Amino acid sequence: MTETKKTTIVLFSGDYDKAMAAYIIANGAAAYDHEVTIFHTFWGLNALRKDEPIAVQKSFLEKLFGKMMPRGANKMGLSRMNFAGMGPQMIKHIMKKHNAMPLPDLIELAKEQGVKLVACQMTVDLLGLKPEEIMDGVDYAGVAAYLGDAAEGNVNLFI
Repeated sequence: MTETKKTTIVLFSGDYDKAMAAYIIANGAAAYDHEVTIFHTFWGLNALRKDEPIAVQKSFLEKLFGKMMPRGANKMGLSRMNFAGMGPQMIKHIMKKHNAMPLPDLIELAKEQGVKLVACQMTVDLLGLKPEEIMDGVDYAGVAAYLGDAAEGNVNLFI
């Protein structure tokens, strides 16, 4: 009997290109029958936000955070060469030309492959995000749950 390999990824970055790398690795690992968990914390949570605005009760600071953060994976900036938002448009154009999957499609593929998407509950609370603003199919957990998964992991990455 073969042991299931496990891959865990902490997605801390809110950069489009870094989130893409995390999801490309996650999908590759899932395709190789790894049990995969992506733990989204701080700015990495933006990859899980719904694209459309959701009417929820928030404090002034929570509303401010919500307006300052990109709404969804497709609105995230690049880590380098962002050029006031032109960089992401350029990279998306090049990706389309080369038939590379955009980040929202990589996230959907990960869900289809059974990749466990986890939102850090503490960070969700700190940033004032509400469950209604997060895409469906996401678990909420703390660092202890992530560490439990990582302790059994064959591959553990921080992006």
